[in-house]
Amino acid sequence: MTAETQKKPGLETLRAAISRLEGHSDRRRKVLPFGVREIDSRLPGGGLALGALHEVAGGGNDALHSAAAGQFCAGIAARTRGKVLWIVTRQDVFAPSLKQVGLSARRTIFVEAGSDVDVLACFEEGLRHGGLGAVVAEVARLSMTASRRLQLAAETSGSLGIAIRRWRRQTDAADFGQPTASVTRWRVSVLPSVPLPVPGVGRPRWLLELIRARAGECADFEVEACDAKGRLAPCSPIADRLSFPAALADRPDQEAAGQRRASA
Repeated sequence: MTAETQKKPGLETLRAAISRLEGHSDRRRKVLPFGVREIDSRLPGGGLALGALHEVAGGGNDALHSAAAGQFCAGIAARTRGKVLWIVTRQDVFAPSLKQVGLSARRTIFVEAGSDVDVLACFEEGLRHGGLGAVVAEVARLSMTASRRLQLAAETSGSLGIAIRRWRRQTDAADFGQPTASVTRWRVSVLPSVPLPVPGVGRPRWLLELIRARAGECADFEVEACDAKGRLAPCSPIADRLSFPAALADRPDQEAAGQRRASA
């Protein structure tokens, strides 16, 4: 055994001690992949870190309503194991919309808190419990101190924590730019739905903005909203093909192809 090999365990021990002093865990975090290569490739480990705190907010008016942001979070929570604790300050969560993205009411425990202080207390307690698949909480203000406590609780238990940043006034959304201890920060904005060849509304589409990713890369993604299993999908190129006149859809394939080439 060389002298260099003998020194290595001591160096690793020192690094682990420094990591603990800095409040970081030296364990390799488990991740929850989105199943979309473009997104997972931007995240350390190839997915959303479990045992960590994440922030999500809606873009535009959804910063107040959190409809798309809530469905995005529900789709993530639906793919975890165990019960999901969902903490709110307003009784306006539409349970069928959560079931639409895979999160059934049987798995969800709803808690109503009177203020952000109560939300954060329930949030931390839920993360420390350790028996929950995910803890989701709607909160307006999230200070660095509070987020550090939540991050530490998530690291200790291994549970997934998601803070939905929701405000009562559009001007308050500026608080989303303040630094926190969250591992990732997302913004979800609504895009026009996928067009159909018949009258109706297609699958919803979102613009996902990965605003912050610790040890990862920021990026924007256009995706189709979560399906009944909580999974996202890249925007399908079929949407472009469906933009041709409806009359062509009734003709044989060869004739329709000839019309397309002629129009080009």
